[in-house]
Amino acid sequence: MLKIGLAEDDLKIASLIKTGLEEQGYTVTIVPNGTQALQTFRETEFDLLILDIMMPGLNGIEICKAIRSSQQEVPILMLTALGTIDDKVIGLNAGADDYLVKPFHFRELLARIEALLRRKISDTASSPPVANHLLCFDDISMDTYSKEVKRDGKIIELTAKEHTLLELFLRNPNRLLSRQYIAENAWDISFDTGTNVIDVYVNFLRKKIEKGFNRKLIHTKIGMGYILK
Repeated sequence: MLKIGLAEDDLKIASLIKTGLEEQGYTVTIVPNGTQALQTFRETEFDLLILDIMMPGLNGIEICKAIRSSQQEVPILMLTALGTIDDKVIGLNAGADDYLVKPFHFRELLARIEALLRRKISDTASSPPVANHLLCFDDISMDTYSKEVKRDGKIIELTAKEHTLLELFLRNPNRLLSRQYIAENAWDISFDTGTNVIDVYVNFLRKKIEKGFNRKLIHTKIGMGYILK
């Protein structure tokens, strides 16, 4: 699961964010004090940080600057009640990747987080030449250039949509993917709770990559989504 660090001194807001994100499959660590947050974020590796600006101890701007000065490239989302253009510019100049003003809808927060994580994955994938086109997990691999998929050395034929779905899982191993996330990232559509298209295609993919092999790769979390593990 992807890990998110949340520096927020309003425990009610922090609890709501934590609950909502963990329902989406993330692991969230709350730190209510700026000084403590900086120490935690330096000692523990996170996939994304959410920083409230107005905090006791160090504020979010100071935390952001300190993290960037230590060459940490983790995506940072600033969360604050300050909403002027100057405030936004200060936050972005400190090294933040995005800025969200309170009050906000949880769906917007989730969309911002997922956009930052997609950008991080894209940047990471484009750096080393081999990792750029070869995705591997356990005994299955995908060459994103040739679209060739192999499991234990055996070539597996997939449709275009099954390729897209498998690539999404391979880029997010051990992460619970909600149906909404799959719909938006594999289909580029908003998830309609009245359709079972996601479940149908996941089952198609499962049959092709798991039939004849001893170990299951894609697991169902009832009411939550799917995970490659």
